[in-house]
Amino acid sequence: MPITVWYAFHAEGWYTWLPVGVFFMLVPLAEFLFPVANQNLEAHERALAASDRYYDLVLYLMVPVQVAFVFLFCHVITDSSATPVELGGRVAAMGLMCGVFGINMGHELGHRTERWERLLGEVLLLTSLENHFTIYHNRGHHYNVGTPADPATARRGEPVYIFWLRSQMGSYIQAWQIEANRLRKKNQPALSIHNKMIVYSLAQAALLGGIYAAFGLRVVL
Repeated sequence: MPITVWYAFHAEGWYTWLPVGVFFMLVPLAEFLFPVANQNLEAHERALAASDRYYDLVLYLMVPVQVAFVFLFCHVITDSSATPVELGGRVAAMGLMCGVFGINMGHELGHRTERWERLLGEVLLLTSLENHFTIYHNRGHHYNVGTPADPATARRGEPVYIFWLRSQMGSYIQAWQIEANRLRKKNQPALSIHNKMIVYSLAQAALLGGIYAAFGLRVVL
């Protein structure tokens, strides 16, 4: 994915949409055409995979890659000569990076027990302004999944874009509620620096403010 996104940032015309074509058309087509492996790992294979640091290193290395691409994107978008097609293609390419690296990999690291690994996940989620995801997902979604109390559980027959809007808004609101309840149990004020949602909001404001100072309003938008 970083290779195709790098290409999109430097290509012209419809070639800037290469990542969208690869990951929304070619990859699904390949999954459709090639046989599916239905077998789970054997017990000894699971043990080997659990002790293989390769998978962890891949996740860790994606953090500087994602951060670098965010700032490369900011630089590329300053090009005022880009056509609407090129602008859209580059934005879509960065969106793919933010979705897969920023959210999916941030989600994985957010489940880790080591604090420094969760911090790496928070950095990845910051690139998508989705830091509330860890709070809501770990302490909301996992408790309420499949019930009406979970915004990230689609209703039967619900249109996908209605679900997306409800999921995004509902999970953000629940993250604030979860943090307030956590602090209340510890006899700490909800409106304090101990509230992770406040810390996350300040971090996101600092990121956007830094981008504005370095690149201007167009890039922030």
